[in-house]
Amino acid sequence: MGEDGTRWATGLIDQEALALLTRLGQHRPFVLTETMVLAAALPYSAHRRIERFLHESRTTLRDEVEGFLRWLHGPGRHVPPAEQQRRFVAIRIHFNDVLSQVDLFAEVITQRSESGTGVWLSGLDRLAAEALELPGSWFDPPPVVCYLTRGPGAAIRRARTRLPGGRPNPVAIVRVPRERMVGHGIASSLVHEVGHQGAALLGLVESLRAEIRERGRRDRSATPWASWERTVSECVADFWSVGKLGIASTLGLLAVVSLPRFFVFRPPGEDPHPMPYVRVLLSASVGDTLYPHPQWAALADAWRACYPMRDLPVERRREIDRLEESLPAMAELMASHRSAALRGRRLADLMPVGERRPEQLIALHTSWGDDVGVLARQSPTLVFAVLGQARATGRIDPVHESRVLSDVLTAWAVRGSLDVLERDALPTPSPRP
Repeated sequence: MGEDGTRWATGLIDQEALALLTRLGQHRPFVLTETMVLAAALPYSAHRRIERFLHESRTTLRDEVEGFLRWLHGPGRHVPPAEQQRRFVAIRIHFNDVLSQVDLFAEVITQRSESGTGVWLSGLDRLAAEALELPGSWFDPPPVVCYLTRGPGAAIRRARTRLPGGRPNPVAIVRVPRERMVGHGIASSLVHEVGHQGAALLGLVESLRAEIRERGRRDRSATPWASWERTVSECVADFWSVGKLGIASTLGLLAVVSLPRFFVFRPPGEDPHPMPYVRVLLSASVGDTLYPHPQWAALADAWRACYPMRDLPVERRREIDRLEESLPAMAELMASHRSAALRGRRLADLMPVGERRPEQLIALHTSWGDDVGVLARQSPTLVFAVLGQARATGRIDPVHESRVLSDVLTAWAVRGSLDVLERDALPTPSPRP
């Protein structure tokens, strides 16, 4: 390569590196770019962690680019252009990783500026945080934030998992479907996703999978247990949701997987989700294990009536029959599961089993009525459980339920914003002499 070509190559790389610095400088903290009412704001701890995370990513990248430019103007001037380009490309990949991180959190925060939606999301943040709480000190719960997306399914990007670039995610981010707003179904999807985070913090997937594998070895009919072993991550998240919400969880799941017959009866294969037909029945079986009541059998029968198996191939019916036969045992296995992380306690002991029986929920609905002042003082999962139970027994209709939940989500959001103001208004303790 001629001398002119070398100079051109080095100059182009130099200009591109400067351009990265310029674009990096255009990214400002979200507190300077996003408009939202205070009641729609992220939880304080979550917003602080996100801003700190992005600031550290930008600072590290800026140091890398400036260090590269110093090298390029010094010893790197005498290095072949191919080596200069190789080093620059590595930095640009890191730059794109930082942009991906910014975009991820921008999607979460920007929706807080939408009229109405932002406040509801703030209320859902409080629901998610409480859904992750367990009685006692089991783990240090990360902040959880929510945002809406299209489509019927929810998803979670768990805290402490790797983001683009390899850094651990500072908060749990739950994506909830817009079509579920606002009703008990939103809680079903949200608490299921929070269950994934809780299960990860307690190592439940690994410990349950080992127990299921051992059960399959002992059982003469190992086929159903092999299926439960493959899908245990979703099963335990469903368990968490039913444990927190009662029948509101199963009704919400039923709505999500009400699909054409082909999809309802499709074997999971490598998909971690159980066959939708069996998944609803397992949810009902978990409910009957934790909160025994005839409603669970009635709900399971209603689901079977919606999707009769008579037209399925004989082998498929046999497979489903074997799975159905194992449902009570699978539900009981999860409820009675013990592991080192659970300190000898049963998994069911971590759920509010003494506060979610159907008769209790109906009594609370009768006592509370539609008094938002009363509802807003209760734990969010209990409120959704009560209203879901009332909906299941025909005491309220979807229009009524949506109105009440919209009001209570707003009240929780306002309460959260006032908590922030009160904390910031507290005097700073004087240093000790």
